[in-house]
Amino acid sequence: MRREPRTYIIEEKAGRLGAKEAGALSGSRRYILHIDMNAFYCSVHAAEQPELYQGKATAVAGSVELRKGIVVTSSYEARARGVRTGMTVREALRACPELIMIAPDFHLYRRYSRAFLRIAGNYTPQVEAVSIDECFLDVTGSGQFGTPVDIAETIRRRVKDELGLPCSIGIAPNKLLAKMASDMRKPDAVTVLRRREVPQLLWGKPCQTLYGIGRKTADKLLRMNIRTIGELAAAEERLLTDKFGVYGAWMKRAAHGLDDAPVELISEAAKSIGHTTTLPADLTTRDEYRRVLLNLADQTTRRMRRQLMMCQTVQITIRDPDMKTITRSTTMDVPTDAAEDVHREACRLMDRHWQTGSPVRLLGITLQGLSPKTETAVQLDLFGYEEAPRKAELISVMDRLRDKFGESAVLTAGMLTDDPSALIRNTRTRGTSLQTDFLRERSHDDP
Repeated sequence: MRREPRTYIIEEKAGRLGAKEAGALSGSRRYILHIDMNAFYCSVHAAEQPELYQGKATAVAGSVELRKGIVVTSSYEARARGVRTGMTVREALRACPELIMIAPDFHLYRRYSRAFLRIAGNYTPQVEAVSIDECFLDVTGSGQFGTPVDIAETIRRRVKDELGLPCSIGIAPNKLLAKMASDMRKPDAVTVLRRREVPQLLWGKPCQTLYGIGRKTADKLLRMNIRTIGELAAAEERLLTDKFGVYGAWMKRAAHGLDDAPVELISEAAKSIGHTTTLPADLTTRDEYRRVLLNLADQTTRRMRRQLMMCQTVQITIRDPDMKTITRSTTMDVPTDAAEDVHREACRLMDRHWQTGSPVRLLGITLQGLSPKTETAVQLDLFGYEEAPRKAELISVMDRLRDKFGESAVLTAGMLTDDPSALIRNTRTRGTSLQTDFLRERSHDDP
């Protein structure tokens, strides 16, 4: 089969790397791939219903929980007409009147995510799912499949042929540069970035374009007269550590293209499970935020029990209308997997750290200190010892009913509400690309 000219060597040389040249990637023995699925949500809908969406300007809009209906992602045809992620639906339609709006379907996205990760896993067991639509691969020991570029091209072609999805793949000696490489050529391309090319290709770019540096950090650097990645690379490490701590030292290394982070397998147990929700209107009363926390506790513990885990620490996230965010946590004496325990601790934290009447824009709960249920020792008093088996059986029965008939099949009285936070239970239309716990669950419905 004739190969499409989709591979780019960043020195304006097009074509394939030979084995000798591939082995000279920065003189490193590590070969890391970063796969980024292009316009993933829109591409999935186009693959499922090409007669409706293929080649057209489309956008997936966030749930009604998001203010004014926010564009989550858009097709490349829509982007060419000025549609951007983060726009309101009204703004997007003003920029592109022919834009086709699509409701999100996270069940569908998760199916395709499993499928492309399965293809990637055919070439190495070292696969790290960063989100629902991107992953890192360590192909250092995969020489039997060819050079790193051979492997990347094979994966790109298979994802396109078998799933109907475009993807961009970056190849580099570490995760940092592989991510930067995959962003350089989109859509549907393979790009190689060597560390020796960092000064020429990256040092002239703004600091925020460096993977791992966000807007707030870039603004702080700007106030220090550090505007570009090159200026960051030349900055005194002591100056950076005084301002940012160990993160400052990391930034200087990253600006030189250095990164030792390993590819972490998705099969490893989750370190935390969390969920946040942005409210359609600011909350100010105790009853309002307790109701939201109940739905958050319900869904985070549901996700935790699916992984047969228990938690010992509950953390809440609170954001006000000015986007000021605080987190507070508490560690319980006894590990739990019950929503009522998590809700109780979350409410205590909220009561202690948030003044009633102050507006709340976003709330979140994160479960930490996770441990396998079968390996967790739980010491109970006499009353708890008698109640625990009945409580555990009731939770198990409720979980089985909800697995079979849907998240709203069995609800507690406090969850019977029209409050928008109840939308959290709709796992088809509600979700986030950063949730990857579904990859630890068995599924038989991949495309």
